[in-house]
Amino acid sequence: MHAPFAEFALLLILSALAGAVAVRLRQPVLIAYIAVGVLAGPAAFGLVTAHDQIQLLAQVGVSVLLFVVGLKLDLHHVRHIGPVALATGLGQLGFTIVIGFGLILAMGRSPMEALYVAVALTFSSTIIIVKLLSDKRELDSLHGRIAVGFLIVQDIAVVLAMVAMSALRGSGDAAVSEVALMLVLRVAAAAALLFLLMRYILPPLTRAMAGSQELLLVFAIAWGTGLAALGEWAGFSKEAGAFLAGFSLASTSYREAIGARLTGIRDFLLLFFFIDLGARLDFSILGGQLGLAAILSLFVLVGNPLIVMAIMGYMGYRRRTGFLAGLTVAQISEFSIVFVAMGITLGHVGAEALGLTTLVGVITITLSTYMILYSHPLYERLAPWLGVFERRRPHRELAVERQRRPDAPPEIVIFGLGRYGGRLLARLRESGVNAIGVDFDPELVRKLRRDGLPVRFGDGEDPAFLDTLPLAEVAWVVTTLPQWESNRAFLHALKEAGYDGKVAGVVRDDAHGEALARLGVARVLNPFNDAADHAARAFAEELGPH
Repeated sequence: MHAPFAEFALLLILSALAGAVAVRLRQPVLIAYIAVGVLAGPAAFGLVTAHDQIQLLAQVGVSVLLFVVGLKLDLHHVRHIGPVALATGLGQLGFTIVIGFGLILAMGRSPMEALYVAVALTFSSTIIIVKLLSDKRELDSLHGRIAVGFLIVQDIAVVLAMVAMSALRGSGDAAVSEVALMLVLRVAAAAALLFLLMRYILPPLTRAMAGSQELLLVFAIAWGTGLAALGEWAGFSKEAGAFLAGFSLASTSYREAIGARLTGIRDFLLLFFFIDLGARLDFSILGGQLGLAAILSLFVLVGNPLIVMAIMGYMGYRRRTGFLAGLTVAQISEFSIVFVAMGITLGHVGAEALGLTTLVGVITITLSTYMILYSHPLYERLAPWLGVFERRRPHRELAVERQRRPDAPPEIVIFGLGRYGGRLLARLRESGVNAIGVDFDPELVRKLRRDGLPVRFGDGEDPAFLDTLPLAEVAWVVTTLPQWESNRAFLHALKEAGYDGKVAGVVRDDAHGEALARLGVARVLNPFNDAADHAARAFAEELGPH
């Protein structure tokens, strides 16, 4: 069984079985993957020897992860994070780093190890939090929007931390001022290069690649891994380079489609990162870390939510909103482990720091998942003791409640913007109906946008892309996709995305219409029959009664 392909197959089978158990226990599957790595590694059964191959896949997975994070940081969204998200994010980061650094130093660890682990304790898992809030239908709630805001602050901070620590590589005993100057020069050079790429090269290049969905995906992975390699060569890190690659595409109209296509690949490749992590854990070292891991886990589970509640309460939010938002930072993330693993690569820390961070990650992710899933009953029990985190008049939350949402959700979404779909979208907009369109032809999308129509680029058959659309309050979804197979896949993807509104289908023949009706399509439109009926009525009215 020690052929790489056989080991690869065995790991996938074990991961699928362990992941099924984790899902049954309502736990993130990354914990199951770490367990598989422990069981398959030298610490247990020693089933895997192809460590180099697994490590390569793990590195690609981390690069894709950072690429996707950068892809979601659209400049428009960054500008509108809001004061509460910025204040809460920065306040939680500062509090956790300072207190965590002191705790770890007090336990006899070196200053560099204390710094790495303390910084790692500040990052919460965007992937896990967004997934849990989405499953609970709370992503668009007030506390959900605030939580996503300070998770964006954390995502930016983790990349800045990676860049800063990468700048220490090879600096030896150089003065702090020299290291700071080197960091500023590197960041300035990277910013200038990124500006030129985003302004002159990437827009036409991406448009050319978007003509094919498969080519767009290959280009995205090539761009992410290419800049990751360039970032490492330039003295930063692969992670920072991959993030900048994603960020450089974040303002394009293709980011939702790219992100949707990369989601599955990201999750698949990260499987090997966590397996590799579990296989490398040295339990002879971990035994002596349980006490410190328990203290740091308690600090993350209790201290991080408390500082979020204190900041939000001071800024004028109710204790309930602060509590529900605070629970989202009661764990560390996959970024924390990636960050400390980078420190090992740079020679700043040893395996003990990674083992400690992993232990804290497993404990906090496991417990905080249940805390978020049962957040409302938990709040009801703790509410009498949380009054100190609420002002007598929570003015900011009252102001939010009085505000109307600036962007009304669309009433109709049209998939397929050919001659029929594009004209339908234009006429609906002229009639005052808030409708948007979706198509995967980049040239057509550009043309309709130039005409002033709200259009998204993406594939309606991809559930991950549908998750990026505001479908929650949509009354009608219209599909003009010509093939029956495409419509069947589209309707299945809509169901997976949780859409429960009405669907209308545009067909070219009666058989297609009957098939759509059997799948529950509420209204079937046949342009040829409708046009013929309209023409017949017009001629009959002109000729008069017979």
